[in-house]
Amino acid sequence: MAALCSEFRDLAEIKKQLISVILLCKERGLLHSAKASELAFALKPLPKDKVPPAPEFTEEDAEDLDALTLAKSYFDLKEYDRAAYFLKACRSNKAYFLYMYSRYLSGEKKKDDETVDSLPLEKGQVRNEALRELRVELSKKHTASELDGFTLYRYGVVLRKLDLLKEAVDVFVEAIHALPLHWGAWLELSNLVTSTEMSLSLPDCWIREFFMAHMYTELQMIKEALQKYQSLIDAGFAKSTYIISQIAVAYHNIRDIDQALALFYELRAQDPFRIDNMDTFSNLLYGMKPELSFLAHNLVEIDKYRVETCCVINYYSLRSQHEKAALYFQRALKLNPRCLGAWTLMGHEYMEMKNTSAAIQAYHAIEVNKRDYRAWYGLGQTYEILKMPFYCLYYYRKAHQLPNDSRMLVALGESYERLSQQVEAKKCYWRAYSVGDVEKMALLKLALHEQLNESDDAAQCYMLYIQDIFSCGEQLEHAEVSTALRYLGQYYFKNKLYDEASLCAQRCCDYNDAREEGKALLRQISQVRDQIETPSADLFAPLSNNNTPVRRLSPLNLISFTP
Repeated sequence: MAALCSEFRDLAEIKKQLISVILLCKERGLLHSAKASELAFALKPLPKDKVPPAPEFTEEDAEDLDALTLAKSYFDLKEYDRAAYFLKACRSNKAYFLYMYSRYLSGEKKKDDETVDSLPLEKGQVRNEALRELRVELSKKHTASELDGFTLYRYGVVLRKLDLLKEAVDVFVEAIHALPLHWGAWLELSNLVTSTEMSLSLPDCWIREFFMAHMYTELQMIKEALQKYQSLIDAGFAKSTYIISQIAVAYHNIRDIDQALALFYELRAQDPFRIDNMDTFSNLLYGMKPELSFLAHNLVEIDKYRVETCCVINYYSLRSQHEKAALYFQRALKLNPRCLGAWTLMGHEYMEMKNTSAAIQAYHAIEVNKRDYRAWYGLGQTYEILKMPFYCLYYYRKAHQLPNDSRMLVALGESYERLSQQVEAKKCYWRAYSVGDVEKMALLKLALHEQLNESDDAAQCYMLYIQDIFSCGEQLEHAEVSTALRYLGQYYFKNKLYDEASLCAQRCCDYNDAREEGKALLRQISQVRDQIETPSADLFAPLSNNNTPVRRLSPLNLISFTP
């Protein structure tokens, strides 16, 4: 922390550096300057004498000025071939970068135009035809050490698009050493980092802290990410909307819904016309119809053709209008065929429509970003429907490697159960319970103890389940409560704990599907009590001496809850 504070001691100098790189990016048509602008805005204004001068203007820049000005106008109008034509004879670094960038974007635009009518997109179906030519030209310049930081970044993007990932990593590292403050290069590098074990030689610069925080979030190391972002806030970026949004996304990833919602509401208050990350916000609002509807209508008013806006309109899914929801996700993919979130959400809609073939094709967008657990989980669900348990197990394992989410663990346990691997299933359910069972299913699944003739453990799980359900006041929403009460009633009766058996039987009478069994058990208890009176033990004492990881229970008074 001390080292971090020393890096951020001179915030005025950091702001000067940010303003300088913003100007450099704007000259070259790079959109990643928006993130630098958000960070600069979070810092105090500079006095007039501290404002950095305009970027350096060389002799070559002067010679290319007219052509560069004209080409940049065409570039801003998205006439990329036209811009490249007028830049072909230019010699300055700035003009050369815009020349290569125009050719690259021209190829991307043509590729997108070809794929727009061929959804779902399959890997390798359509390629940017300009990539190979660009690689050859940039490789020659790179060998001759004639590429600056911006053009190295563009060369890295070309290599990544050609799936030359190792070479791309090396070039991106070279690019951020040449121009450490260009966030675009850091962001591209983050997409190629698969684990913290990768050895990268990164420049010793304050922006490295933002990269590390971003990588921790991407790799689902949420605790480390939150610590890093808190350090950045303490260092002087408390007003940064970028950091607020990243922290909100981090909380979303660990399903801390209350914290994430609070931060997104704060973000909306500070930046009400923001569209970035609003698709993540909409995921948190799923199930909250008025709030989700308001967000969707608000974003449509701001920009109805942004990818995030199309993804937010998943309130159609909430209203079971799955065909209409899928239509909006297709619109999002026409705007950006590489939008992973839209592919995943469209896969969910196809699942709801029982179109498993289309769902599998949509979920295979994991080829775009293998770190999105939702697509892996969706594929697992799809193969579960198709009764292909080994495929199902593979994809659930992949999903489980990413977030610490109980739903992934329960799904994995169910897959093991279908494959008759009861011991592995049991481990998954206990793990799901220990990390916080979102859907209150893990303890019920642990009733497989009963199948293994471990009646004491099964009873312990049912008691934990009832305590969890009653403590949050949700017992009416869980039909499985009656199943648990029935089992416990019979368990206590067999163990001659008649007071506890009677209590469970009385609770069974509150449920239609268990009422008759509850009455029958009460009659049995009454008959036995006429013959013998047995002192009862502590209802919540440990039921066995094994090493099952059960937490200690506080006393639970079932009588105080009236279903």
